Amino acid sequence: MKRRDFLKTSVVGFAAPTILLSDQEIKTNNNNPIILSTWSHGLPANDAGWKVLQNGGSSMDAAEAGARIPEADPTSTSVGFGGLPDEQGNVTLDACVMDSTGNCGSVAFLQNIKHPVSVARKVMEDTKHVMLVGEGARQFAVSQRFEETDLLTDESRKAWEKWKKEQNEMTPHDTHDTISVLVQDKKGDLAGACTTSGWAYKLHGRVGDSPIIGAGLFVDNEIGCAAATGLGEEVIKTTGSFLVVELMRQGYEPAAACEEALNRVIKRHNGNLDFQIAYIAIRKDGKIGSACIKGSFEYALVQGGVNKLHKIKGIV
Repeated sequence: MKRRDFLKTSVVGFAAPTILLSDQEIKTNNNNPIILSTWSHGLPANDAGWKVLQNGGSSMDAAEAGARIPEADPTSTSVGFGGLPDEQGNVTLDACVMDSTGNCGSVAFLQNIKHPVSVARKVMEDTKHVMLVGEGARQFAVSQRFEETDLLTDESRKAWEKWKKEQNEMTPHDTHDTISVLVQDKKGDLAGACTTSGWAYKLHGRVGDSPIIGAGLFVDNEIGCAAATGLGEEVIKTTGSFLVVELMRQGYEPAAACEEALNRVIKRHNGNLDFQIAYIAIRKDGKIGSACIKGSFEYALVQGGVNKLHKIKGIV
């Protein structure tokens, strides 16, 4: 059963813990799988990932399976097929994955391939590289027998044409619903995936945080994992997801780590914020956390077979 839980966060000052955590000090969450993902399209993503876990799949298998759902959904205009295009009318996709061993793969500025998250996993597992971009990424995907397809739907084309006619300036503050999926399987192993079509009507060639390991996604199987959604440029500047995991290593609770990472961004802008960033995190012991800068943010959590959408309020 799916239902919404409305949670409220407030601004809290966190003193930095002085004791660094290690894998010996964090109990591993065993036999209690968790999937945590961003926004409402995380619900069907979680359902797909949960099926994989129930069939004995790994955390990486589940994260990939979950991310593929919004990638294939033409109504999800911030991810994959049907994503809003750049200023020239081209849908360009970014994605990355990271597994429990610290291996990772990424693609950026990928065109005409519906499932960049699966291409990113191929980069991780079948090459000696971490990231492929642009035409090289497309050629690699084709060589791996990924089917090419036109990603621009009629609805997204109409939205782009309307923007071209009515709007002279790009605004990064809407349509930033990146899907990030974090998973802990029954063995306690962590993995994650992040995939997006990025900033709507962006400059041709723009790449955000989603394919950047340490920015859009980071996994440390000894400590925890974290992922981001929102204005990628600001996430990159603070290596946000890596920062959240390192704060958990220092002893921060997951939610507090997410908030402190956001406070770094808030401080840089002296509190004058016209954009959104949100983080989600899972610690090795199974504790989860999330925070967003302003307004509200929704994340989907499945645990014990129950998939729920939670809503939190911003810290400013």
